Amino acid sequence: MTKRPDNRKPDEIRPMEAEVGVIEQADGSAMFKVGDTIAMAGVYGPTNVLPRHMEDPEKAIIRSYYDLYPFSVPERKRPGPNRRSVELSMVIKNAVLPSIFVKEYPKTQIELYTNIIQANAGTRCAAISAASLALADAGIAMRDIVSSVAVGHYKDQVVVDINKEEEDIADATDIPIAYMPRMKKITLLQLDGKLPNKKMKEVIKLGIKSCEKVYDVQKNALKKKYQNMGE
Repeated sequence: MTKRPDNRKPDEIRPMEAEVGVIEQADGSAMFKVGDTIAMAGVYGPTNVLPRHMEDPEKAIIRSYYDLYPFSVPERKRPGPNRRSVELSMVIKNAVLPSIFVKEYPKTQIELYTNIIQANAGTRCAAISAASLALADAGIAMRDIVSSVAVGHYKDQVVVDINKEEEDIADATDIPIAYMPRMKKITLLQLDGKLPNKKMKEVIKLGIKSCEKVYDVQKNALKKKYQNMGE
């Protein structure tokens, strides 16, 4: 077994934290942290669609916005949206959309803002986990919470939650997965790099098992908020 740079086991996720209700002005919000990567998400809505001609008479429109704070990475990022942020906005939207009962909210829009305030790999997965928590905190009708983690192929072994040091290895492969544990449904499966066909089943199995661990952290964050409200 190849030793990982931070001495984690192949199936070991970095330490995780989650909290909901972190943005006072939002209808729902959440923070999700894994290792040194921190994602913040805020949900606004359902509200009227502007411009009105964009509304859907049968369901809500989900508008997703993703960004990486300029100071979140060692090399300062130029402020404002770029091609990657537009792409990841769509990835986050598509990952959480299957969990939302959009037909409960016709002629409305739900806006989802996700920001990475500190980055060390796994940013899209942390963003998805934070976004789904924020939707739940906003009271949006949902089938399930979406949990997300990246599985990697590092030095010929399958590992979970690949970090920046592993990500930068020339032959490393990153496979983000999003999953609804209660529904047992994968909502995102991407492949960044190369992977032997025989390893795909192992990747999916480890990804699902790891998403269930993320799910426990998300559920506990929601429980903690509502327990505190009852005190």
